[in-house]
Amino acid sequence: MILEKSGQKMNDKTRIEKDILGELDIPVNVYWGISTQRAIENFKISGRRFSESFIKALAQIKKACLQTNLELNLIDQNIGKAILQSTVEITHENKLLDQFPIDIFQTGSGTQTNMNMNEVLANRANEILGHELGKKHPVHPNDHVNKGQSSNDVIPTAMHLVSIEEIHKRLLPAIREIVSVLKQKIDEFKDIIKVGRTHLQDAVPIPLSLEFLVYLKQLTSEEQNFMEIIEELTAIPLGGTALGTGINTHEEFGEIATHKLSEITKIDFRSNPIKAEGMASHKVFVKLSGILKSLSLTLMKLANDIRWMSSGPRAGLGELLIPQEEPGSSIMPGKINPTQSEMLIQVCLQVIGNETTITFAEGFGSTLDLNVTKPLIISTILESIQLLSNGINSFTNNCLKDLKVNQKQIEKHLKENLMIVTNLVPIIGYDRAAEIAKKAYESGKTLKEVIQEEEIKIDDLDNILDPKNMV
Repeated sequence: MILEKSGQKMNDKTRIEKDILGELDIPVNVYWGISTQRAIENFKISGRRFSESFIKALAQIKKACLQTNLELNLIDQNIGKAILQSTVEITHENKLLDQFPIDIFQTGSGTQTNMNMNEVLANRANEILGHELGKKHPVHPNDHVNKGQSSNDVIPTAMHLVSIEEIHKRLLPAIREIVSVLKQKIDEFKDIIKVGRTHLQDAVPIPLSLEFLVYLKQLTSEEQNFMEIIEELTAIPLGGTALGTGINTHEEFGEIATHKLSEITKIDFRSNPIKAEGMASHKVFVKLSGILKSLSLTLMKLANDIRWMSSGPRAGLGELLIPQEEPGSSIMPGKINPTQSEMLIQVCLQVIGNETTITFAEGFGSTLDLNVTKPLIISTILESIQLLSNGINSFTNNCLKDLKVNQKQIEKHLKENLMIVTNLVPIIGYDRAAEIAKKAYESGKTLKEVIQEEEIKIDDLDNILDPKNMV
């Protein structure tokens, strides 16, 4: 990454900063400080960094805390205004976002990322006030930017905020779009009767629209589940500082900061009455991950069913016609594969795997008074939300919207379906109906032909064997 300050590319020049552990060289024109630099050098793990959405969420929390300290007259007004401007540059102007280079695999409290934010905001505020970077004066990253806070309450609050924002911004719109398209397909398919299948074997007829109603019902239920988990996520531990006791902060800080954050984000946050719970454990994210897994299972069924029903086109079921988006084979000309279904299935498998990660992160990480897997939990949650949102949108736009019915193939299958014999059970009994079905299968004849050969007298036979009268 090329880091820039005032349009100048980062060069090899360094500045020296000092902390309790000693001195360290830092690139001269970056906004982070010595704590961040130590983290860069000590956590060269994955190359994965916190998303911009998380960084912006953290900056919004810093803004709410700053406003609280200003209201309580706990911070100098000029210092406060400079820090405020630096938060706005991140949240509204998309500046300074290249100043957060720390790997997500770091300390389990996310302290390195919290300090990264503190240093960036402090250095930028000092620059605004006409002072040099790296001097921690007049704005100090801990004494001013982090005043009344701890990584242990700020990072969990950021986890809650960014999850709510990403669900609202990405996932719910994707779910609502696929629900809308499913409703269109249900209306489009309302008069189509096809062979039903259980155990991958022929079953009694079923309306195609009813199969799609199953997907619709499951997806609308998942949408409701997300709305409920969002309500749980609005309870935040801000103001609890290190262990939920509120040490080193004003007694009104938590309530005021929560109110300020609600004003900033337009989300109705509330203070967790047991702030220690929001730090020591993150079971709400286990629940959220479970809902993401449940959504994945619903989407897998939809994608897999369409994959099966579109199989062929001549040697498979061939009842649905998928859009021809790209060639399916590098060796077989003209082959079209269910690529969108396969993409979505892979997305869902990844999210299901992520759910296992979240489960163990809560189980092993929640020890005594602090869960120490916070960066892993939130980065995994955000990955699942992003994958599902993008996967749903791609599947909806590139497959579902232009999905067509192969009416000729459906009618062929329906005509050959032996399970229509089920309608005869109330008239001639199960065993006799089974004999007719077996003879029809072995001889290759229709049910009607076998019934006529057996000279079984059944009034209104054509109407009884009409698949439309079975649904």
